[in-house]
Amino acid sequence: MLFRRNSNPEASDMSTQRIEAFSDGVFAIAITLLILELRVPEGSEGHHLSLAVSLRHLWPSYFAYILSFLIVGIYWANHHFVFKLYKGTNHIFNLLNVFFLMCISFLPFPTSVLAQHMRDMADEKTAVAFYTFGLLLPALAWLMMWLYASKGHRLIDKRLAPSFVRYMTGQYLLSTGLYLTALCAALIKPIYGLAVAVGLTLLYLMPPKHPVYVEKNAEENDD
Repeated sequence: MLFRRNSNPEASDMSTQRIEAFSDGVFAIAITLLILELRVPEGSEGHHLSLAVSLRHLWPSYFAYILSFLIVGIYWANHHFVFKLYKGTNHIFNLLNVFFLMCISFLPFPTSVLAQHMRDMADEKTAVAFYTFGLLLPALAWLMMWLYASKGHRLIDKRLAPSFVRYMTGQYLLSTGLYLTALCAALIKPIYGLAVAVGLTLLYLMPPKHPVYVEKNAEENDD
């Protein structure tokens, strides 16, 4: 049996439902892996006060877990939002989404590094820089997906207003730039890099802008 390669890479070869279902599975695994960094302190059995102190000393793990959990959760929510704007997918877009999911599933590793070394004066800068680099990767992948899909309304809803498409492009460009700023700031002073990351996370807890569509000829609907 012969298989003919699709000569048009921009052709939409499937709906977005399968890619969303696969992505949900990766999000679920990545967000579950974050909890593995939280471990019961060792050597505290039978000493209530010592256990309480040990649990308090785990605050970097709590901080890293909560921040990363929120970030992955925000990406999951926005993934569902933006995929309502995509009306199809193709091979290139599928691979871009796989790259994005790879960046998401990578995040538990820099989260663990941050939790273990955030209080280490010798390695604090490296740990925070590595963590902010881990945050930059999915932002960059997300931007690449949007730029590819939105170019000439390649895969997005053709009814979307150009002004809305430009707004979304500007927002994702700004986000990527701010995560890059967080990485650079972390190399200067770690607390600055974390402050930018926390600020972006709190900002993106806000609901996204409602899509704006170009109104077609109303007369066509009246006929």
